[in-house]
Amino acid sequence: MRVVVLASGSEGNSTYIETKEIKLLIDMGRNAKYIKEKLESIGVQAKDINYILISHTHKDHTSALKTFVNKYHPTILLSQQMFYELEEIKEYESIMIYEDDIYLKDIKVKTIKSSHDAPDARNFILENGGCSVVYVTDTGYVNRKYFEVLTDKEIYLFESNHDIEMLQNGPYPKWLKTRVIGSYGHLSNKDSAFYLSKLIGPHTKKIILMHLSHINNTQEKALEMIQETFKEYEIDFEDITCANRSEITEVVL
Repeated sequence: MRVVVLASGSEGNSTYIETKEIKLLIDMGRNAKYIKEKLESIGVQAKDINYILISHTHKDHTSALKTFVNKYHPTILLSQQMFYELEEIKEYESIMIYEDDIYLKDIKVKTIKSSHDAPDARNFILENGGCSVVYVTDTGYVNRKYFEVLTDKEIYLFESNHDIEMLQNGPYPKWLKTRVIGSYGHLSNKDSAFYLSKLIGPHTKKIILMHLSHINNTQEKALEMIQETFKEYEIDFEDITCANRSEITEVVL
């Protein structure tokens, strides 16, 4: 399995997943030209994308969807509530509605509910043979009932959206600060570090921190918080990086 985050942040989000049999994108933010160029930079043609898996309907996750699918014709995977929200794809023919688990040739996708202010928002656990990827972003918290299925996976793509102090002292209006920090908003660095300290295990190889705010966070603060938290819990794990809003991550195998 190959994993590359193409973009992550409020400007747009998209992550590439490849197995022997499929090429899949989680979300379609930014614009189609950007996605095409980033795919080409890792040797992938946009026309070869088989599926686009939608986590929720906010524009930073769907802004390029209509243009991309009309040009390259992949299958869109989304829930029924998401379908009703996305007027721009109502006439598109290649759509698969998911409810819970999804089976796509050699990959299984387990969907779990996220806590976000979008209809039926989801996070994912993707499994291919012995490889496993956790995708958790755009959620105000992680429900404890999902801890068991999220534990000890190989790769964690995990939201670390904001530094609480930067958010509280920053330029956002009060209502937006309340939204971001609330139970239907985004995970803070502190939240992310705590959850990851409980979830990673002996099989974990990589953590990529996702959806960092360029106004209310820095990569340094996000990394510092998780390093301090891991030290507090006596966790010895160092392969942690941050995704960027306009640059791809390394290719994770």
